[in-house]
Amino acid sequence: QVQLVESGGGLVQSGGSLRLSCAASGNIFSFTTRGWYRQAPGKQRELVARILSSGTPNYADSVKGRFSISRDNGKNTVYLSMNSLKPEDTAVYYCWLRTGMTDYWGQGTQVTVSS
Repeated sequence: QVQLVESGGGLVQSGGSLRLSCAASGNIFSFTTRGWYRQAPGKQRELVARILSSGTPNYADSVKGRFSISRDNGKNTVYLSMNSLKPEDTAVYYCWLRTGMTDYWGQGTQVTVSS
């Protein structure tokens, strides 16, 4: 079993920055994909960014150039640095980990961007 604990959400003005963290514990294998999803009210959950065990990142088009994902394998932690935030980035952000064929999710952290 794997547990994911997120931190770093909050309220920020448009154009501001936030950094989310997600620490993983439990039975974590070396080859995992980590990432962040988000879900805004009335919308489907969408992939924001992911990072492979190799360190290769992928981003949704809507956040390219503004968000950066990184991981510290020694700490089993993944980070999402969010810059130039926009009101449309407002959502609950969920940490995600895939190991083998199993997905794990964090409890979610609210990010609110005011205009």
